[in-house]
Amino acid sequence: MRNYTLDFHDITINDLPLVGGKGLNLGVLAKIPEVRVPAGFCITAAAFKKIIAENPEIQKAFEDLSSCPADDFAGISSAARKIRGLIEAVEIPEDIRQEIVRRHAEYGEHDEYAVRSSATAEDLPSASFAGQQDTYLNIKGSQEILHAVRRCWASLFTERAAVYRSQNGFAHGSVFLAVIVQRMIFPQVSGILFTADPVSSNRKMLSIDASYGLGEALVSGVVSADNYKVQNGQIVQKTVSTKKVAVYPIPGGGTEERPVEAGKQQLQALSDGEILKLAQLGRHIEAHFHNPQDIEWCLDKGQIFILQSRPITTLFPLPPKKDDALRLYMSIGHRQMMTAPINPLGMSFFGFMPDIPMDAIGGRLYFDISHDLASWSGKKMLVNAMRKSDIKMHRALADFVKRKEVLPRGKRAFKIGSGALSWKFVFELFNVYFKNDRAIVKRVVAKNEASIRQAAEEIGLFSGDELIAFLLRDQENLKKNVYDPQGLAIIMVSIYAMMWINENMEKWLGEKNTADTLSQSVPDNVTSEMGLELLDVADAARNSPAVIRFLQNPDKDDFFGSIEKLEGGKTFSAAYREFLGKYGMRCAGEIDITQTRWIEQPSILAPTIISNIQNFHPNEKAARLQEGKFKAEMKEQELVSGLQRQRGGTRKIKKLKNHIRILDNYLGFREYPKFAFIRRYGIYKEALMEEARLLQERGAIREKEDIYYLFFDELQELIHTGHVDYRLIEERKAAYRQYSKMVPPRLITSEGEVLTGEYDTENMPPGALPGIAVSSGIVEGRARVVLRMEDAFLAEGDILVTAFTDPSWTPLFVSAKGLVTEVGGLMTHGAVIAREYGLPAVVGVENASRLIKDGQRIRINGSEGYVEVLS
Repeated sequence: MRNYTLDFHDITINDLPLVGGKGLNLGVLAKIPEVRVPAGFCITAAAFKKIIAENPEIQKAFEDLSSCPADDFAGISSAARKIRGLIEAVEIPEDIRQEIVRRHAEYGEHDEYAVRSSATAEDLPSASFAGQQDTYLNIKGSQEILHAVRRCWASLFTERAAVYRSQNGFAHGSVFLAVIVQRMIFPQVSGILFTADPVSSNRKMLSIDASYGLGEALVSGVVSADNYKVQNGQIVQKTVSTKKVAVYPIPGGGTEERPVEAGKQQLQALSDGEILKLAQLGRHIEAHFHNPQDIEWCLDKGQIFILQSRPITTLFPLPPKKDDALRLYMSIGHRQMMTAPINPLGMSFFGFMPDIPMDAIGGRLYFDISHDLASWSGKKMLVNAMRKSDIKMHRALADFVKRKEVLPRGKRAFKIGSGALSWKFVFELFNVYFKNDRAIVKRVVAKNEASIRQAAEEIGLFSGDELIAFLLRDQENLKKNVYDPQGLAIIMVSIYAMMWINENMEKWLGEKNTADTLSQSVPDNVTSEMGLELLDVADAARNSPAVIRFLQNPDKDDFFGSIEKLEGGKTFSAAYREFLGKYGMRCAGEIDITQTRWIEQPSILAPTIISNIQNFHPNEKAARLQEGKFKAEMKEQELVSGLQRQRGGTRKIKKLKNHIRILDNYLGFREYPKFAFIRRYGIYKEALMEEARLLQERGAIREKEDIYYLFFDELQELIHTGHVDYRLIEERKAAYRQYSKMVPPRLITSEGEVLTGEYDTENMPPGALPGIAVSSGIVEGRARVVLRMEDAFLAEGDILVTAFTDPSWTPLFVSAKGLVTEVGGLMTHGAVIAREYGLPAVVGVENASRLIKDGQRIRINGSEGYVEVLS
């Protein structure tokens, strides 16, 4: 009885644990009509498991590998290397050896074979292990096949594969290896077919790479390949490469590179007919698997053979299908400086805010802007609006508009309201501009504060269904405050004043970005004040060695209880509690109500407090404020002096001073609406977690945080009935983990096409990383790449490099010498605060946190918008 091998045609959908992803896919492919798969069999994972179970030395080495932490690369490498050596030398048990030899004889012992690895966690929709294990080609003879099988088993423990499993949460004991033994095809042409374009992610565009000889050479990058793109049954693009070499099998075993005949080097590897036939076959396979596929194929004597098909795991998910029309979606996360995925409950709460419907795509929120772009006025407004806020989005939109796509008409997403609101907003614009009075800001803030106090008082009166009803009612109060016409007018007037100053000072005096200096230390900015007030908290710990030691390794579970037992701990605790009383509702990704607030985990800011102690002298807050005001005043005097020497200088000076006063009166308010909005979220979050605690006590949920994975209506149902479908929660937790690995696009079409705009790099130094200049100045320093605030230890002179910043990152700006982010624009929170702190900043630097390595010396140009890696 054969226990250790299966013919492809005998493999069923339930055999994944036995044959792995590659083996399962071959089993499926072999049964699809019109798909030719070279014959072969699979040596199941049962053989691999027996090898391990019967070898104590391998088991011990396996345990050593499993005990290595995910970040212990040296330990993982050493343990994996030992396992590989043991497996390559192992004696294959006789029953397994005989079964492999018998199966080999059935298929033709004198033929050549490809021997491929197939991990039992490979080629899954949620993770790709592709290419991590080994493949051996043109293998002939039973002894050579057995030797190749051992090497395949050992390849499960390459350093790359072991590190990947550790970092992606796959236990080493949960992944085993099957081995594919498949008759070799000696093709004239081979390559890869993607049923969705890997560059643009367009699901309707197939992309075919093709070159002469064996496809493994193309996969490994040894040879050049043609590329053909096919859409709707038509070849829409052909790129024919110069194919100088190809890889072919050697008689007797192995492969070699050979030069391609001169007359064939620049010819298409496939004819147009073969391209279309292959594309049709790709769509046929994709339809069977129900998702986009990465297909390995080869062409032999006019026949197409399929060697493998696996899901494409790197595509951002498609938007929800509404109709057959082409639609375009804009990322909300890029506008909010929060590109991480948002939990369902967070989506629900943020979704209450705008009157514009939002769509969830890949765990992020998007606006459908199709109707705006179908309107002439909407198109113009939207494209122009992006020019100042996000240049990459602006250029991507501008390029899309040029394509003259037909978009559905309907209610526009972006309008300044309708009817009375529009007129009221226009009235407030004129009122705010011409009065130029800080008292207007004070009145708007006072109204907001009263509303927040009322919400805090009322919410404590409710629980259960009544709490849900209160939360729904209070959303209207929240929206009234956030979209208050007078508050919006204050922000718009301050932005106008900043732009007026920059444009006219450059025109009149040749100075760029002068408003950056003039806006330093403007009053009433709650976010910049927050960063400076944490300096006072650091001063409260400065003279207590015990508190400093504690902050370097804090007790996360009982932060204040532990620190108050230390000498100087109560003094620090009082100062920190006062800070958290004002700002404790903030956190990274704060627009997602489910994210952990500082008040919930005070240890998050411990590294920043330590950095402030190490990098600054006592009373730094007052010194910083005074320094910023002094620079602003000096810049104003410098500008006035320059204008006095010009014709019409008196008139120009009067206008300049008026706009500087507008900055001083209004610019600080820019940060208040979000601060007030997040204050309310803090109130909601506290009530929700108390309700979750009661649900947990009653056994309705397992963990309080499980409510994060429910949309608001589902939470409402849970609170009302006490019951929830836990399969749904577990599915969403898995989806959130997968979404966390994805990079969300700024713009995506309903076909999945990702639109990307390009920077103008003509005037930048060679090799510089382009971005958006948002806070002027040039600075050099050590790059400190930080992805989580709790990991942020900044030394003096460090330049902060991260994916995105929202207001919660402001305390880090105090210690940083410069700022680089992957997303952002001129008026996003990080840019505003960087200018007020006088911190040179470049945002929108694509993949900055990956291209710039921690510890490298970099130079950032916040005036022109680029970053240079110096060493």
